[in-house]
Amino acid sequence: MADLAGTRLTADAFERFLAENRAKLHRYCARMTGSVIDGEDVLQDAMLKAVRALQADDAIDQPDRWMFRIAHNAALDFLRRRARTDAKFAAEDPDMLEDPHDPFDRSEVVATSLRTFMRLPSVQRSTVILKDVLGYSLDDIGGIIDASLPAVKSALHRGRASLRSLALEPEDVAPPELSGAERSRLSAYVAHFNAREFDAVREMLADEVHLDLVARRQMHGRKQVQTYFHNYESAEDWRMRLGFVDRRPAILVHDPRKSEQPVYFIVLEWAGSELSVIRDFRYAAYAIEGAEITFAR
Repeated sequence: MADLAGTRLTADAFERFLAENRAKLHRYCARMTGSVIDGEDVLQDAMLKAVRALQADDAIDQPDRWMFRIAHNAALDFLRRRARTDAKFAAEDPDMLEDPHDPFDRSEVVATSLRTFMRLPSVQRSTVILKDVLGYSLDDIGGIIDASLPAVKSALHRGRASLRSLALEPEDVAPPELSGAERSRLSAYVAHFNAREFDAVREMLADEVHLDLVARRQMHGRKQVQTYFHNYESAEDWRMRLGFVDRRPAILVHDPRKSEQPVYFIVLEWAGSELSVIRDFRYAAYAIEGAEITFAR
């Protein structure tokens, strides 16, 4: 991580800092929201808020903690908007000071599904992610989520205990299904892409189509977005297949020269039969980490 503490940040320095820490920040946001896709939305919101904050104060102590606090608050804002607000700090018992270093398999926490994390109250979820997934100290966690040390210890203990209990429960969730319209649109897009029929793909674009080439650039309008396909035309490291990411319809992309394991994904939005939004995670492969991946049947 770049050492930026106490310095006056230039735009270039802050951009490098975000590039070095983007995957870690996304790991946190995805587990807080229960979705790698929503996690990227929250991360982008947090980065915009950070840029605005730097315009007012570009001398930042402990930039890592500062950035995670912005991401934490952005995640809570997202959860409130989604009407899933859960436990407040007041619900935690500050006198419950069991040792947070109790025997606990960190690898099990890291492998816990995003859906399971979402079953924890937000404070417990945050402390477990920051401590057991990302390795932050209790003091750092308190600074990030604006909580006292006793409250952090209590939330961590309760969160770990809840995860132990949840891990014993069988997951009885029906596999996701594509509707007829979704399957038709996505199948056509994937078929044209895999056949390298890029003119046919371009014909699917709405006039006001928006492209988010995550962590790289954004484009607006058919004229700009049409150029996006040039790189795919010259590359051989992709093959596409219908599927789901965190139970949402998506295009799963693998490198046919290596394996059929998806290495990144693409999410599409439609306005009727026209393609209105493309979110391509080719340059943000970190986003697939921890995602629930399902191939369409």
